[in-house]
Amino acid sequence: MAAPRASLRLVAPVWNRGTSGIRGLSKAVDPEGNQRKGRTLLQFLTDRFYDVEAVREYLLRKQVLKVQKKNRSVTYIKERYGPYVAGAYFVLKQGGSVKFRDREWMRADERGLSSLEFQKLQEVPLEAVDASGCAINYQGLDNLLALKELQSLSLRRCPHLDDWCLGRLYQLADSLQELSLAGCPRISERGLACLHHLQNLRRLDISDLPAVSNPGLTQILVEEMLPHCEVLGADWAQGLKVGPEEQSQDAGGSPIPA
Repeated sequence: MAAPRASLRLVAPVWNRGTSGIRGLSKAVDPEGNQRKGRTLLQFLTDRFYDVEAVREYLLRKQVLKVQKKNRSVTYIKERYGPYVAGAYFVLKQGGSVKFRDREWMRADERGLSSLEFQKLQEVPLEAVDASGCAINYQGLDNLLALKELQSLSLRRCPHLDDWCLGRLYQLADSLQELSLAGCPRISERGLACLHHLQNLRRLDISDLPAVSNPGLTQILVEEMLPHCEVLGADWAQGLKVGPEEQSQDAGGSPIPA
């Protein structure tokens, strides 16, 4: 009878720990159950990550469709009111602002623009556009390239503006005098090289372009490409590599007097 009492003493401490003890006991006596639980957990994680990936793809696709919708050509406005009003409507709808000749800057409010206002402006050239932060892309530029009297265009911090878009701005070469591309994350040296068509530019802002690998050298090249234009951007030495002689001179410079 000694052996049964010993076995009871071994089991009792596990049982007295409550449900955790029961789980511990089940692990000891049912290894196949552990494998089934492991397979179930693995299947759950697989399904979970699949769902997250599907949601991520759905949201990305929805965002792309939203940008495409914002950049649709406003052909019906252009046919009825002309290219000036159509361009202004496109920019104002995206949250930008516009300036017609001899008029104050206009920004869309909650009520929007009425057809009566459109009729008054359909013969007035659009001279300035501030589309900073707007979702303009390659397709959306169609609404601006018909503005042949456009003198100032600000595309600061436009997230969808890329090098291909800059390749289309030559259509504004006869009138465009000011252009801002500051803070556009997808513009690189290749896109800036397309600006050589804009020989009437007098002011160009290419500051804070993260896709430009060497801002200082790029600014020098752009200044040579557009000799009559004031180019705003990085310091000319930014991104230039320092030679070994200059490094030694910096390291062995004269001590600071006490």
